[in-house]
Amino acid sequence: MTSTEIEALADEFFAAIERGDIDAVAALYEPDATIWHNTDQYDQPTSENLVVLRWMSDHLRDLHYEVTRRTVAADSLFQQHVLRATTERGDDLVVPAILRLEISSAGRIARIEEYLDTAHLTPLQR
Repeated sequence: MTSTEIEALADEFFAAIERGDIDAVAALYEPDATIWHNTDQYDQPTSENLVVLRWMSDHLRDLHYEVTRRTVAADSLFQQHVLRATTERGDDLVVPAILRLEISSAGRIARIEEYLDTAHLTPLQR
């Protein structure tokens, strides 16, 4: 895939999360894709990841990503962003993160590696 195609795939992926279209997110994953988090060192299958994304859609308002930096390298896209949302209690959720999307030869997401500090998730525990 070209850099432009990889960026378009990333745009589609994050837009689907923002609008809560979990079926569209699922369609962008390879069947055996995994999502790894630095916080637990766990390779999460997409089935579990989709449950988390659905929870986010159901419990957070105004969810959006503010992309601060993107770099495409070979079959990967590196993105630095801030996830912003409002919790059910009205608290602001602000989560800076960096992730890498690994893209398969079929043009779907094969792996995500996400790096964040869980201290930023405190508003979800109130």
